[in-house]
Amino acid sequence: MKTSSTAAPRKRSAAVSCAIMNQLATPGLGSLMARRYVAGTVQLLLAIAGFCLVIGWFAQLMAGIYHSVSGASDESAHYAWMGKSGALIFILAWLLSWPTTISILREARENEAQQPLPRPIPPKL
Repeated sequence: MKTSSTAAPRKRSAAVSCAIMNQLATPGLGSLMARRYVAGTVQLLLAIAGFCLVIGWFAQLMAGIYHSVSGASDESAHYAWMGKSGALIFILAWLLSWPTTISILREARENEAQQPLPRPIPPKL
């Protein structure tokens, strides 16, 4: 499914770079590199939202640990939903990036197959 009017990277090496960025770094960045702006923006926004929720949960957890050491009341259990929902949202962004990654690699392979082979240069005598 193509979500943009522009073509995927012509070279297979560029498509592999986009796939690695999409799957191993941050969901959405590889899609944006491949000029899939709609899908990449959705994936990146979901990944950022999930990451922020996990960081917020972690900050609350650390604040709760600090307060428990200092003798104050512990209210960190109220923020467990942030960690769970943040992790689920980030996983959703990662799963949504898979079809885009496969599409990028498939289009690069098709583009590579459609390009004519370079003519061999005859040796000089």
